[in-house]
Amino acid sequence: MRIVRATENFSAELKEFICAAVQRRRDDDGFRGSGGGKWRNATDIDSDGGNRLVCVTGGVSYLGRAIVKRLLVHGYSVRIVVDCEEDKEKVSEMEADAETASFSNRITSVVSRLTETESLVKAFDGCAGVFHTAAFVDPAGISGYSKSMAELEAKVSENVVEACTRTGSVRKCVFTSSLLACALQDNSLNDLDHSVINEESWSDEQLCIENKLWYALGKLKAEKAAWRIADSKGLKLATICPALITGPDFFHRNSTSTLAYLKGAKEMYSNGLLATMDVNRLAKAHVRLWEGLGDKTAFGRYICFDTILSKDGAEKLAKDIGVQVEKICGSSSDSNAIAEASTRNLKISDKKLFDLMSRTLRSCYHES
Repeated sequence: MRIVRATENFSAELKEFICAAVQRRRDDDGFRGSGGGKWRNATDIDSDGGNRLVCVTGGVSYLGRAIVKRLLVHGYSVRIVVDCEEDKEKVSEMEADAETASFSNRITSVVSRLTETESLVKAFDGCAGVFHTAAFVDPAGISGYSKSMAELEAKVSENVVEACTRTGSVRKCVFTSSLLACALQDNSLNDLDHSVINEESWSDEQLCIENKLWYALGKLKAEKAAWRIADSKGLKLATICPALITGPDFFHRNSTSTLAYLKGAKEMYSNGLLATMDVNRLAKAHVRLWEGLGDKTAFGRYICFDTILSKDGAEKLAKDIGVQVEKICGSSSDSNAIAEASTRNLKISDKKLFDLMSRTLRSCYHES
């Protein structure tokens, strides 16, 4: 089960192009009557009277940039939340980038502290939705992401979702979690034989603590905090749980997150749970979750991955990030453990997201 199967790539990309064309045509038709088809930077109202201004936290990160570009292609205006002037300069670089230069009038930035709810309320004001992609990873990578940083990530999650509930214009939040929040469970339990990791699965918090998997703990606690507040305040929330994010030059641009994700890689690999997700397809999935299907909103949890790594895939990953392959898939002395794990037949299901994206593509294709 995949979002886009390899044999469907061309067909899916063609439909994606048609979808974008349909949306742009709607937007053009809606704006020609007010301002010669130009975008309104202040209110960004679409042809149906809806607000097309959205906010992205962490918009200058590897994933954040891809989401911003995808939103721009789909006709949205994007406000990027940054927490320092240095990141604001990165937004200026994005505006000058060849891929986004033509959309520069629809990119703005605001400096806001993710640790302060009131600051976030001001940042979100006027936006129809929020994409929360920001994460905290120490430059030291695996060893640098600490338990205290996991607690900080959970606190920021609370602040972001609370701010969404207190901002009158915000009607939905799309939250980037991680497959690590779903897949890390006690494999010694017999009832996990032939089990499927899906949207109802949650990682074992105690297991994360005992194995010092602080990055996984941070993602787990952050997502749970988001759901706790969203459920209590009635906010529409969609969380997406992607596998290891890869793509063009991914390790150079996303090294700390990659290393932090891969702590415990041997165990994930041995259980058939070490998977990857292309950053650009992940960005498309985020936009699909925001748009939903017709008048039906997409909410709840969604698992997202492209490929579960085989031995060849693990070797390529090791080469891409410059580590010994044993760090990812273990040595020959681990073969018995790997063989034992393989009999458990653990699987990951992304059927819920795949179904949503397939239906959305078919809908756009028929409308064109």
